[in-house]
Amino acid sequence: METGKMLKVALVTGGGSGMGEATSLRFAREGMAVGVLDINGEAAAAVAGVIRKTGGRAIDLRADVSDKAQVAAAVSRLREELGPITVLVNNAAIEEFGAFNEITEDSWDRLMDVNLKSVYIVTQAVLPDMEAISWGRIINISSYGAQLSAPYMSHYFASKGGVISLTRGLAAELGAKGITVNSISPGFIDTPMSRRAIGEEQFPVAAETIYGAYPIPRLGKPEEIAAACAFLASDDAAYITAQTLGVNGGATV
Repeated sequence: METGKMLKVALVTGGGSGMGEATSLRFAREGMAVGVLDINGEAAAAVAGVIRKTGGRAIDLRADVSDKAQVAAAVSRLREELGPITVLVNNAAIEEFGAFNEITEDSWDRLMDVNLKSVYIVTQAVLPDMEAISWGRIINISSYGAQLSAPYMSHYFASKGGVISLTRGLAAELGAKGITVNSISPGFIDTPMSRRAIGEEQFPVAAETIYGAYPIPRLGKPEEIAAACAFLASDDAAYITAQTLGVNGGATV
């Protein structure tokens, strides 16, 4: 199915800042209506406001993506106000640093809930809309860290590795229904979360040393992740599924 002039309605989790903000704005420029969901309601409102001021359609949604009831309420509101959801970007995530033997059970559970369980919760909430029209795009944001190795982020990498595996499983299940499922694996992207980690000197070596060793030796831009999301959400990507697209300056080589 080609969408033609069908209005695409997108839901972007973690849409209030960083890669989620850039993706929400890019989707609006592509003509989509956008639900900007974030646990920070003020941030989500600011992004949705920018979209509306520039002539787009958007609403802000506040929810903890690890809470099934909150997600259900947000999805219901988006559906009622803008229409059935046909594009989903599971972007919301948290990170934490620490030696493996110092990771607490609470920290492990919180990372898994926000980074991995949320993909299950949000996807399950919007899937009926996609199945009803036999068309949908699901884009899960993973991490290049799930494809490499580094110390002090084992629980974060485990959660993002789970995102990649879940992407593949969903793709196999949903492809015949006209729904593609892909993941994007960002490298070191210039986001508030990355800047906070850099400022707190959380990395074992200087951040500049890490991304300075990439084939493209710089921080990535949130807009570069957004561009990849826009492509995977398009009709041009109709035969692409179960893939992990690295937008990482070549870091994984």
